[in-house]
Amino acid sequence: MRARFSTVMSDLLATDDRATLVLADIGPLDLAAGTPAADRVVNVGIREQAMIGVAAGLALAGLRPFVHTYAPFLVERPFEQIKLDLSHQDLGAVLVSIGASYDAAAAGRTHQCPGDIALLSTLPGWRLHAPGHPDEVEALVRDATTTDDRQYIRLSTQANRAAFPTDGRIHLVREGAGTLVLAIGPLLDTALEATAGDGFAVAYTATPVPLDCDGLRALSSGFDRVAVLEPFLEGTTAAAVGAALGGGGILVEHIGVGVGEQRRYGTPADHARLHGLDAPGIRRRLDLLS
Repeated sequence: MRARFSTVMSDLLATDDRATLVLADIGPLDLAAGTPAADRVVNVGIREQAMIGVAAGLALAGLRPFVHTYAPFLVERPFEQIKLDLSHQDLGAVLVSIGASYDAAAAGRTHQCPGDIALLSTLPGWRLHAPGHPDEVEALVRDATTTDDRQYIRLSTQANRAAFPTDGRIHLVREGAGTLVLAIGPLLDTALEATAGDGFAVAYTATPVPLDCDGLRALSSGFDRVAVLEPFLEGTTAAAVGAALGGGGILVEHIGVGVGEQRRYGTPADHARLHGLDAPGIRRRLDLLS
């Protein structure tokens, strides 16, 4: 996903005079070197708060800033600037993160950020994406150049085998009965593996915020249970799911990254297992719903 983002960003810098890229010593620093677009790639150094301020200034100048670094340095560290410089001033920017919840597990807790979607969802007017395939990344990035709103695109090293539309809707992937499993972003293939051959229905979205409440309400008709698989902090989408399904008598379970810290390094696969987000862990949680 990160490689696709760099490729698409290079093309946008060459073809779209509004596109700009703001970095903090991480990422494709020389993406436009030697081209007329070189002055639209700004590296502020390890100054993440300033990075957001620079993006806001670029937006005020009529440009379309893309801001890129690891999720904890893009969302958690400069959150006050995101709240004030962008949201409070109603300025548009596209934050593009890497690292997801624990992709950089070997780098330790400093590089883990399962709470990014939950944190940004406290601010008004944001569209938050967790794409599950490089093709979805490209579609989201290109679409973001056509607007002036605020978006967050969460890149991951985990990816599904197939891409789906990035229209913000919830798409039915496999029909079934009893339990509807809504997989968000790169958890789709794991969800399909966990539920193979057992009659579970599986749906997918790459945009958890704002959630397609109308689509979820329509798809859940006739089901007793809905399980939402979140590749970020467990329960992040609970309010939206509850609003969509409230009063329907449907049992809802959220399966995501636990709030408890796993004080180990290891690999992303190790952390998925520890949080119960591998296929066996998801299946155990689903069986508890039965």
